[in-house]
Amino acid sequence: MSVQRLGLVVHQGRPAARLAAEVVRGWCADHGVSCVDIDVWDEERPRRGGQEEAAAAGHPDLIVTLGGDGTFLRGARIAAKDCAQVLGIDLGRVGFLTEVPVDQVLQALDAVREGRARVEERMTLTLRTSRPLAIPEGMDVLLRGGRGPALPPPPPLAEQGQGDGWGVALDVNALNDVVLEKLARDRQVSLAVYIAGRHLASYSADAAIVATATGSTAYSFAAGGPVISPRLNALLFTPVAPHMAFDRTVVAAADEPVAARILPHSGPVAVSIDGELRGVLEPGDWVGVYMAQTPLRMVRLGPTDFYRRLRDRFRLTDAPATAVDGEAPALFPPPTSDLPDDMAGMQLPPFQP
Repeated sequence: MSVQRLGLVVHQGRPAARLAAEVVRGWCADHGVSCVDIDVWDEERPRRGGQEEAAAAGHPDLIVTLGGDGTFLRGARIAAKDCAQVLGIDLGRVGFLTEVPVDQVLQALDAVREGRARVEERMTLTLRTSRPLAIPEGMDVLLRGGRGPALPPPPPLAEQGQGDGWGVALDVNALNDVVLEKLARDRQVSLAVYIAGRHLASYSADAAIVATATGSTAYSFAAGGPVISPRLNALLFTPVAPHMAFDRTVVAAADEPVAARILPHSGPVAVSIDGELRGVLEPGDWVGVYMAQTPLRMVRLGPTDFYRRLRDRFRLTDAPATAVDGEAPALFPPPTSDLPDDMAGMQLPPFQP
């Protein structure tokens, strides 16, 4: 990949991220690559939507994030708007999205520039709503709890057809999830939920999550949802503390949208996109979540060992009863030869003589 313009997203609260940013800027200067900081904000400066941020930065072809998964999501929402590639440098603690250690940042940049890196596409979500999203005045400050300026509500996409019952298409690319959650402790959200246009059930719950497979290890997992391989294109609907017997996640195909109509006796519903409050809806409103036409292009230096990361990040331990059997081999089967013909194309560790 020929890198002409690099966008840099830095977790300013971590000294190691600020030091790594200087390393990236030095690499850019050495290679004649323009470098611009993006999604920079403070208490006095409003944040911008993904398309506006990408345009203001001169449309970077590579976005580098220095932090954890939250910082990566900040870069991802901008990269998805321009089909830019995004490289996550890991300075986090529990995340799944960033994988390049900070001490390998120069090797990673060289690999991208020399075409030795891989690009992994991840499904993103977009949505339509019955009306444009808005946040009541002062509510964003209350709900963010001092975490800095909020993103604005996503603007409607003017080029997409509106009306005719299909509502308003919004400028959104969610990598992890779209969450509908209650605003008051004593007021549940009441939602009629539809999958592929058919009424599944009506829920009274603390929240409802529509996640991608990438987001299955985030809020959906914390709410009891399954872990899904990030290579799978799917929508996961997970209710949070529903007042009903059926509290399971439903996994829908990528072409089966998940929609929710807010019922008349529901409390107000906050709409969060990848963890950011982006609007509030009221009874009578509706929202439809579906696969976006634009995936996120993630830079990888090699094959992603998702299941090893799953074991490490969640500190999975073996059942005590299995201790008598000793430690299980790290791989199955232990690679002693090339894959047989009938297993060609399977995702298994390569043979290493």
